[in-house]
Amino acid sequence: MITLEDFKKVDIVMGKILSVEKIPDTDKLLKLSVDLGPSFVKTSEGEGGNDIRTIVSGIALYFPDCSVLVGRKCMFVANLEPRIIRGIESQGMILAVSTEDGKFSLLEPNSKIPVGARAK
Repeated sequence: MITLEDFKKVDIVMGKILSVEKIPDTDKLLKLSVDLGPSFVKTSEGEGGNDIRTIVSGIALYFPDCSVLVGRKCMFVANLEPRIIRGIESQGMILAVSTEDGKFSLLEPNSKIPVGARAK
């Protein structure tokens, strides 16, 4: 069990998949480029643009044609510590559900929810 305060630390954000690449020499891994919405980081030029992240995910078996993911809006964990996977820095995690018998679904809110919206 975790406390409500622990759960509140998880930043779950609606993101849009911009591009997808199969990672060579793997069966499961895809490299996603994801738009997580407006960045709140200030740069020398003023406000940052959108927060574009690279996310490595083990969902390739569910998407033989990974191009079907481009343009989809899904939920992502945005404040997960970056991790190097197959030489690529993964900067978040896509949220999905699966069952023992092979059913699988990405977590995709309805189309009215904008990129960058936070789960509450």
